[in-house]
Amino acid sequence: MLPDESARPQPEAASGLSRCYRHAERETGITCTRCGRAICPECMVNASVGFHCPECVQSTRQDAAQTRVRTRFGGTHTQDGALVTKGLIGINVAVFLLTEYLRPELKETLSLHSLVPPYWYQPYGVAAGPDQWYRLVTAAFVHTGLLHLVMNMVSLWVIGPNLERMLGRLRFVGLYAVSGLAGNAFAYLVSGDRLYSMGASGAIFGLLGATAVLFRVTRTPLAPLMALLVFNLVITFSVPYIDWRAHIGGLVAGAVTGVGLMYAPRAHRSLVQGLTLAGMLALVVTLVLVGTARIGM
Repeated sequence: MLPDESARPQPEAASGLSRCYRHAERETGITCTRCGRAICPECMVNASVGFHCPECVQSTRQDAAQTRVRTRFGGTHTQDGALVTKGLIGINVAVFLLTEYLRPELKETLSLHSLVPPYWYQPYGVAAGPDQWYRLVTAAFVHTGLLHLVMNMVSLWVIGPNLERMLGRLRFVGLYAVSGLAGNAFAYLVSGDRLYSMGASGAIFGLLGATAVLFRVTRTPLAPLMALLVFNLVITFSVPYIDWRAHIGGLVAGAVTGVGLMYAPRAHRSLVQGLTLAGMLALVVTLVLVGTARIGM
């Protein structure tokens, strides 16, 4: 029963007490402070003021679910706005400990490796076929060493929580995933005949691209972010053995995904955002197929 509905008349016992509306044989002097119905001790639920009946408790929960606070871009507001970021850091650290100290041979198995003749006697890694495409995912959690891991995780901790709070957890996970996948897929497209890469940098560059979109939407000054981005691009192209292809692919994918997530019209927001993520996944598959065709596999 809703609060503004009049309370149902309750049958009175000979003693003058009302009877529970759910158990007519039970006398009670307690009423629901929300709807006014008589309730027995078995039916009453503690409330901030007095007691509520089971129906009012259920109605309150349904109202709360329908009026759940949403972020600006449709995500659910949560108390811990960095939970996913912490989880991603934890996974990266766990995989590092596994591949560096417990099972070093897994680093090769999980890395983004692809070789074809004349660089290897037969197709190897991603080039060997769909059963090796898992490397596009796993390589984003493998790192070459402690410094590589620390730099990426510090960057993730600096950039991630703000995007996670604004987008919500599910959208943030989608952004991170498609950025990492697109970065690795672009690396394979460009250098699939001889490729060895690993690290979360592609996903993190995707977060940088999405942050640029966020700053544009919220009218936040872009100069500090652009300076950081330029600094990272200079390092990308000046330090040997850094996979610029994954960085650029992730950056572009993150920016495009950010546009779809943050500029989606409110009336069709979930649909547009879902189609954006699905479209990026389709693009990843296309890049891999084109890359495979390019190297003649």
